[in-house]
Amino acid sequence: MNSGKVLSLLGLAGLTVFGTVACVKATTPDEAMLRPEVGAEEVAQTRKVEATGIPVAEKGWEEQVLVKGMNIPWGLDFLPDGKMLVSEKAGQLYIIDPNTGSKTQVSGLPQISVIGQGGLMDVSLHPNFKENGWVYLTVAQGSNEGNHTVLVRGKLVGNKLEGAKVLFTPNFNKPGGQHFGSRILWLPDGTLLMSLGDGGNPPNAMNGKLTRHYVQDMDSHFGKILRLDENGKVPKDNPFVDEAGAAPEIYSLGHRNVQGLTIDPSSGRVYENEHGARGGDEVNLIEKGKNYGWPLATFSIEYSGPKISDNTSLPGMVDPIVAWTPCPAPSAIVFYSGDKYGDWKGDLFSAGLAGMDIRRIDLDASGKVLGMTRMEMRDRVRDVVQGPDGYLYAMMEGNNGRISRIVRK
Repeated sequence: MNSGKVLSLLGLAGLTVFGTVACVKATTPDEAMLRPEVGAEEVAQTRKVEATGIPVAEKGWEEQVLVKGMNIPWGLDFLPDGKMLVSEKAGQLYIIDPNTGSKTQVSGLPQISVIGQGGLMDVSLHPNFKENGWVYLTVAQGSNEGNHTVLVRGKLVGNKLEGAKVLFTPNFNKPGGQHFGSRILWLPDGTLLMSLGDGGNPPNAMNGKLTRHYVQDMDSHFGKILRLDENGKVPKDNPFVDEAGAAPEIYSLGHRNVQGLTIDPSSGRVYENEHGARGGDEVNLIEKGKNYGWPLATFSIEYSGPKISDNTSLPGMVDPIVAWTPCPAPSAIVFYSGDKYGDWKGDLFSAGLAGMDIRRIDLDASGKVLGMTRMEMRDRVRDVVQGPDGYLYAMMEGNNGRISRIVRK
């Protein structure tokens, strides 16, 4: 991809050329309409979102299955020797050789509570893993009556995680098994981002208040992206460290359930994807200290039918760059910076559970959305990552749980 790409119909599905799109009732690409270019000044004033449905099919690619027999794989990171470190929601961590498909289980994991959507979730190597051996995990702990996602660190020695301990625990104990987040993303300065969900759908409540209504509270970790240092502590330059009553770990707020985080290594732009309720799944450009609206501004409606909010956009809150109805249930996202796919370089790839697909979001050099296409994977896609060899790798759930490489024909 480069800035000279022209806007085409390769999957526009109702996309606006200025890069802010969202969901209404469109369910097929033909139901959404293009609109003319909008000037930068107008965009800055309005930031209104337009509708997109299901993108058209991406052509000229295929899936190469590398590993079979996975049981709800959740997170994947590559070890320096090219092997994979893969978590499974049920509480297993494996070292996997993508060349042979062999799996070696890692021992020494912390206490893990498998509750609804929660369990052993993301896995991420410290940027200096070769020197310190540190592996970071996001893990559900607690019971059905009170639980949360914690950040864990241990040292990988052979096939054992030594000294695994909790570095960070959020300031809530939510009931039920919904909306744990969570992804880990390392920033260039050595700090990390960690996402936490809003605690679940109504009637899920804590202290007589719906958990989603804590998302806009600055003293709560519900529905936030947090920024921590390598030891789970608060960096001194976090955006709310000097705000009285605010949780100092907060990096951004107004999120429902972020399960994808990625960074453009050239520009430093951070992107996420997050689940809406019924409709209104989002892709957002994340900036420190910004409010992304949930549940005050959203295209989602309740699963039972009523509106969650009359507002899809509000002053002082950031609109998504993409939103979808119907929902693909986004589970992971990666910014592709390699050279294996020609004009795919510089694009976002968003994995979907309900959509059973990977959606390519075509970006120009400034981060403006130009179009979208869809790669159908036939099973729920839990993670998509860029490997050290420059290829994209995807993990699928279900009876056909597997890890695959994406190649161009």
